[in-house]
Amino acid sequence: MSLDAGAGFGELRTGNLGVRIAIDPAEVDAAQALRYRIFYGEMGAHPDAETARLQRDRDDFDAVADHLLVLDHDLGEGVAAVVGTYRLIRRGAAARVGGFYSASEYDIGPLLRQPGEILELGRSCVDERYRNRQAMQLLWSGIAAYVSKHQIGLMFGCASLPGTDLDALALPLTYLHSQHLAPSALRPRALPERFVAMDRMDPAGIDPRAALAELPPLVKGYLRLGGFVGDGAVIDSQFNTTDVCVVVKTELVTEKYSRHYERKIGTRD
Repeated sequence: MSLDAGAGFGELRTGNLGVRIAIDPAEVDAAQALRYRIFYGEMGAHPDAETARLQRDRDDFDAVADHLLVLDHDLGEGVAAVVGTYRLIRRGAAARVGGFYSASEYDIGPLLRQPGEILELGRSCVDERYRNRQAMQLLWSGIAAYVSKHQIGLMFGCASLPGTDLDALALPLTYLHSQHLAPSALRPRALPERFVAMDRMDPAGIDPRAALAELPPLVKGYLRLGGFVGDGAVIDSQFNTTDVCVVVKTELVTEKYSRHYERKIGTRD
């Protein structure tokens, strides 16, 4: 595993919690163990034999990614402290493994044609004890610092809604399609063989507040930053989720999280 020593931005701290990029393979392994515990143990994903034996969620993309970590320093340092993670893949890293993870679900050609650096976000999870405002703000602040350091203009990724029952997800899927569909120049589209229509109800009858209440916090966070969704959802049977492709221009990310929290969060190298 090759870790890019220049990818990080030091560590952002607030109280006992910090956020930074993983610095060694053991920390990446800790992130993969956390992902396994949450995705497979908590959310009902279906492991293959090797995944179950290792109790790690891992794939080929991990080797080229940067792994953002939330650390609770009251638990210790390094591996012992990992309580949250987010996988970050830039354009050059994706090229080393033949493309982005999202391309297995979506035609992301419109995103690849954008000039400058782009960033794929994925495999986000936080230990149940830390699913609070402080930890989520810290995660977003880490993303903002990373975006600023690498001059990223656009970020995207597959975001998951729990479950694969399309009738149960009709309200949030229709809301996303009717209110937050990406402009055509930035619009990924689910691959034909995986495409599931998102406009499952009459949008005129939607209660936006009720629809928002059914969206996962991560998806709502993207929308607050002016995020869009691609056309079509994708059922991921292995992970027991229904995925949408989210696209976010980064101006609001850096403005809201880098500037707003610079007085609240200190940087430690």
